[in-house]
Amino acid sequence: MCSLALFPPPLPSGQTTLCESNNELLSGTTTEDQLKQSLKLHSRTESSSKAAFLDHSETLWMRSAAHTLLEGHSGCILALLQKVSSFHGSLFPHLTLSSEDMIAEFSQVLNWSDCVVRAFAWHPHTDKFAVALLDDSIKIYNPKSATTPTLKHRLQRSVAAVQWKPLCASALAVACQNCLLVWHVDPCSLSTRPSSGCAQVLSHPGHSPVTSIAWSPSGSLLVSASPMDTAMMVWDVASESCVPLQRVGGGGVSFLSWSPDGSHVLASTPSALFRVWETRMWTCERWPCVKGRCQSGCWSPDGSRLLFTVQGEMVIYALTFTDTPAAVVADLSETTFNTPDGDIIVGGEIQSLAWDSTGERLAVLLKGDPHAADRPAIIAVFKTRTSPIFELLPCGFVQGERGAEPRLMQFHPSFQHGALLTVCWSSGRITHVPFYFLSAGVPHCGLSGSPSLPRPQTVPADFANQSLFTEHPTLVVFSETTLGVLPSAVGVWTPEEASSKPLSPLS
Repeated sequence: MCSLALFPPPLPSGQTTLCESNNELLSGTTTEDQLKQSLKLHSRTESSSKAAFLDHSETLWMRSAAHTLLEGHSGCILALLQKVSSFHGSLFPHLTLSSEDMIAEFSQVLNWSDCVVRAFAWHPHTDKFAVALLDDSIKIYNPKSATTPTLKHRLQRSVAAVQWKPLCASALAVACQNCLLVWHVDPCSLSTRPSSGCAQVLSHPGHSPVTSIAWSPSGSLLVSASPMDTAMMVWDVASESCVPLQRVGGGGVSFLSWSPDGSHVLASTPSALFRVWETRMWTCERWPCVKGRCQSGCWSPDGSRLLFTVQGEMVIYALTFTDTPAAVVADLSETTFNTPDGDIIVGGEIQSLAWDSTGERLAVLLKGDPHAADRPAIIAVFKTRTSPIFELLPCGFVQGERGAEPRLMQFHPSFQHGALLTVCWSSGRITHVPFYFLSAGVPHCGLSGSPSLPRPQTVPADFANQSLFTEHPTLVVFSETTLGVLPSAVGVWTPEEASSKPLSPLS
């Protein structure tokens, strides 16, 4: 059974998802008042005279061959290296890509190459966030400050990811084409253009382009990944030193995710396997995939459960690191909805996953088909329950203004009234969608700050109560024939206050 079949239909054109309140999705027409906190970002592509003389499609193997030829070795060696390159490329096709194409291939951002917003990161403990733009500049927005610092550096090119250091007000890690940068920006500074001297440069031979980074929850370590490097780098930023964690197989490392409790790190590879490292002794378990690589993954708040997706597949898997294998918990096959604008097909391949810090809302970015107007990229949101058993329930879709498609999403790490999903759109806007609910894990006296919004068509009660996946309460195992997901509510909203409680540090 397809999980999306139990979702309420997508909104008519011109309507946007506003918020969740009283277990209902509220929608309305986009106005400038509702998008007060949205950002209309304009950027330009910076030119480089050096780039005009470099063939970026040239592979490492071909450069070695060219170097050998220049040193006067025979053409036989060149021919041999070309054959080896061809064979190596057939095993790992990504090695034939240019750096920018490689970043686009493995990015969590949909259509990274031409996306106005290439990376986004909430600060773990405040309302501050960083936005990386198409021109490789990074802007830092803080509602409590009139200053918007812009970070630029000569090595800050092809930014693939940004992430704030936990338990620290000022450090921002940036994954770049040829290195890692760690900016140290004084939050009290009034400067709008911090000096490049505020950035540490971390690099290692063969470790580029960097496509993913992740801080440990304590902020003591930083890990980085490159599809060109079979080693995952574990950095001690203070000493600017790193330890390579290398394993044979996979052809590189493409995506990283550190569990909230600090105990494990998910490391995806460009091939059909991924690894889960435990961080006490730094040993790993190897998990093969059937069809393609692990595209995206996210952890439950306690780190006990990993949800992940596989390229080319339309399902969400769950791992609990017991003797049970990975199980299918949601089937997101294409489903046709009848809307006032005609039939819309939703579902298919999954670009990325995001799970909020309460473990009660799961957002899934579906790729859609850019060549078919009736197959848009869209965000499906599910209600989830992790204790005492794991359960998924249907919720709804997050949609933006007419013609805009989601490209990147992230939950606020410490929103105090439920969950807050930030979405970066193809139009260049950034919107914040609040899900108001009473968290099962945190006592509440009541909701405050809920916006006064018009109520949409009522969502049938059976949508909210229909369980798509339920974990067995006694055996705590998954049934691959049972599916589950859940819909929540969303809206374009500006948070005026949010909880600043820190996350639990790494033990």
